[in-house]
Amino acid sequence: MDEKMSLTVADAVDYKGHPADKSRTGGWVPAALSLGIEICERLSTMGIAVNLVTYLGGTMHLPSATSANVVTDFMGTSFLLCLLGGFLADSYLGRYRTIAIFAMVQMLGTCLLAVSTKLPQLRPPPCKYTDVTQCEQANSFQMGILYLSLYLIALGTGGLKSSVSGFGTDQFDEKNEKEKAQMAYFFNRFFFVISTGTLMAVTVLVYIQDEVGRSWGYGICSASMFIALLIFFSGTKRYRYKKCSGSPIVHICQVVSAASGKKTAKLPSDISLLYEDLPEASRIHHTDQFRFLDKASVVTEDDYRQGSFMMNPWKLCPVTRVEEVKKMIRLLPIWATTIIFWTTYAQMITFSVEQATTMDRTIGHFQIPAGSLTVFFVGAILISLAVYDRFIIPLCKKWRGEPGFTNLQLIGIGLFLSAMGMAAAAVVEVKRLSVAKKYNETTTLPITVFYLIPQFFLVGAGEGFIYTGQLDFFITQSPKGMKTMSTGLFLTTLSLGFFFSSLLVSIVKATTGSSDKQGWLGEHINKGRLDCFYGLLAALSFLNFGLFLLSAVWFRKKTVKQAPKMEIVVKESTIEEKC
Repeated sequence: MDEKMSLTVADAVDYKGHPADKSRTGGWVPAALSLGIEICERLSTMGIAVNLVTYLGGTMHLPSATSANVVTDFMGTSFLLCLLGGFLADSYLGRYRTIAIFAMVQMLGTCLLAVSTKLPQLRPPPCKYTDVTQCEQANSFQMGILYLSLYLIALGTGGLKSSVSGFGTDQFDEKNEKEKAQMAYFFNRFFFVISTGTLMAVTVLVYIQDEVGRSWGYGICSASMFIALLIFFSGTKRYRYKKCSGSPIVHICQVVSAASGKKTAKLPSDISLLYEDLPEASRIHHTDQFRFLDKASVVTEDDYRQGSFMMNPWKLCPVTRVEEVKKMIRLLPIWATTIIFWTTYAQMITFSVEQATTMDRTIGHFQIPAGSLTVFFVGAILISLAVYDRFIIPLCKKWRGEPGFTNLQLIGIGLFLSAMGMAAAAVVEVKRLSVAKKYNETTTLPITVFYLIPQFFLVGAGEGFIYTGQLDFFITQSPKGMKTMSTGLFLTTLSLGFFFSSLLVSIVKATTGSSDKQGWLGEHINKGRLDCFYGLLAALSFLNFGLFLLSAVWFRKKTVKQAPKMEIVVKESTIEEKC
């Protein structure tokens, strides 16, 4: 019996629902089959995002600020929907079915986008004027089809991004040392795959969109997702499947509901009287912070019906579950102060690309596509990570005895670099606008596009540090049972950053412009004051950096007092929580 158990994975099953056989399921090969899905997701999402603003302005004839908001709303929705995808995967569908369903949704979205950019009926007539105010804008039907395709892609991205990495790690047994080492290798290659997909998107795919045709570029995305799906399905019999364990979002709601329902209850002076039903090894000790939530663990007469104890998870929660929620609350100040970074990131795929369209992009006889300027952004990420891995980590080990910077230090470096990037962008825009005033009739200004490299490089290097720092922070500092929820919390910073960018653009446009004056942002960036907008973002970024430092100090000074050993108040429950 013991020999049979050693050949299976305790918490995983095969495609028939039987205990997963280690010799026939899981491992590196099945995990690698899911990477094709991730490459195609990055190829589609980033290939669309970095070059969409030029299509909206040049083909659909939308004003500059409106085009930027369409892009940031699309990206923000994509990351926000990761919460929905994670909830469905954890509670109902499982990761395998979530990946399959949402990959098909994204494939449908990219196919529809390819059709919408091909058919003349789905875009306004061409316009010879460089000023979009003199051109016929896309009508509501044409924009409706475009929005439908974009948000189908956003829905697909949300489902995929929340499940692919988790499904890959499901293929390894953490209790097996060999497979645990393979899982670490998978994680290292996973970020490389994301960067590879992004690099292909901003170079090859953007070039195809500009030089061959938009419909060809988006059609390639759809076809590649179809091929990736076939590859993914080919491993169905070799995958390991984890059973549905319930969503952490539900657990948080239960604690809040129970605490709210017992707001008039008195907390006992002896914390050992609070309800706890988990074994000692699985418990999280009680802390004094956010004590209003402790009322969720107070046992009252309402928990007894007809003389017997009835544990309802919406009215009574164990101390450990309450402490899990407290741990998540402690992450919120750091979470809030990382949102602004993704607002600055949004400018790299919107206004910075628009800047590039007005500048000289030729190298010899070759013209660089405006959207491909983001290759400097991706390059900065790869270079910063390589320098950190090969030089900084060894130096830190030698001088301080620690393997590199802490996750909070990495986040701080990323925030500072992004603030510097916005300051550099403001300075460069002053130079570009001075040239635009002298050559206001010229479509391409006589100023090299390579002036934009500093802002791309600084913000890109910032992402290299902040992305790894955030991911490490939210995973290591969250409760064991809420790792998926914590990853989703991290991804919402991306979403809210893009949405804040849209809100900020709308506010600036409304407050600085009028019916007879464009203001900072408007129809065309050559007639606005994008330098002032960048300066505003730089000021907000430096202010946010200061708030982050205060939040980091508060988080590190936090002390957790260990409580006396608690006894189990109630040993048996008549209501079990099931997925």
